Amino acid sequence: MTLSARLQRLIPTREQLQAGRFTRWLAPWLGQRRLWRLSRHGVALGMAIGIFFGLLIPIAQIPASAAVAIVLRANLPAAMGSTLVTNPLTFGPIYYLAYQAGSRIVGKPVPNAEAEIARITEELEAEERVTGEPPSPWQRLQALGKPLIVGLAVFAVIGGLLTYALVSGGWWLWARWRRRRRRLQPS
Repeated sequence: MTLSARLQRLIPTREQLQAGRFTRWLAPWLGQRRLWRLSRHGVALGMAIGIFFGLLIPIAQIPASAAVAIVLRANLPAAMGSTLVTNPLTFGPIYYLAYQAGSRIVGKPVPNAEAEIARITEELEAEERVTGEPPSPWQRLQALGKPLIVGLAVFAVIGGLLTYALVSGGWWLWARWRRRRRRLQPS
């Protein structure tokens, strides 16, 4: 089975996306063939969009990447699938590194980020005991403040650009290798 056939099996169908709870609102645009075609530019752009939104925002990543992929005519499944770069296993390390990088960029390097994050978490827990309501994800992000947001923005831009370059370059090398292999095969 070829790589293209394997990828096609993993890609959700238009019907599945049109029936999906979070993607139903995209139904009028899902008929565009360009959104589903496996092309070098479309897949690279779709993955770059997905990585960008996967790193930049903690919630509603898939709908945001789908909307931008439709506008930019990128590969929709690649955009939606690559948002999963942040998942329960990678979320913590990515946000920790983004906080560290953001604090350096902002000019407030934190010598002991673990202690700073623990202090912020204790403040949020104390507020929860007073109000009786757990803090929302947005309140948690605000408590970490500017360093985290700056770090995530930098990671998102660099990650998106790097993803586009790597996928496009890798696709080009793979196509070149296949053409060369075909030329060298005896007829």
